[in-house]
Amino acid sequence: MILDISWEEDSVSVEVRDKLTGLLERAIQEGIRSAAGPEEAEVSLILVDNQRIHELNRDYRGVDRPTDVLSFALQEETDEEPDAEFEDDMLGDIVISVERAREQAIEYGHSLEREIVYLAVHGTLHLLGYDHEDDADKQEMRAKEEEVMAAIGLER
Repeated sequence: MILDISWEEDSVSVEVRDKLTGLLERAIQEGIRSAAGPEEAEVSLILVDNQRIHELNRDYRGVDRPTDVLSFALQEETDEEPDAEFEDDMLGDIVISVERAREQAIEYGHSLEREIVYLAVHGTLHLLGYDHEDDADKQEMRAKEEEVMAAIGLER
């Protein structure tokens, strides 16, 4: 797996970023493995502030507010291109709001590191076709998220 991590948000110390890098690599790799994704997958992870994720959410999803995580899959099948075959293993981009992750970590009573890793797993599963539009899909995705988090030692 190739993981490119870009920190556009600067409130997280270098020490925490270093710790997170290893956790994020393990989590995304485990997410890909557990969802039977490509072994040589490429993922880009960008950590931003609420303002930037708000802009992306508005511009790409038409939702005019910040969110915690966005995924931009490069290998989605669409009505215009059903059953598309892709030559490479570039899955896409995951964008996480560090500010929103911090708020949620406090709300859920766990560390910022755990929340960022969880959001990265959530985003990875979106890149691999998981969704939560209906209850059955939501349950399936949640179970897969918890499986991945447990596999890397970050279960609840």
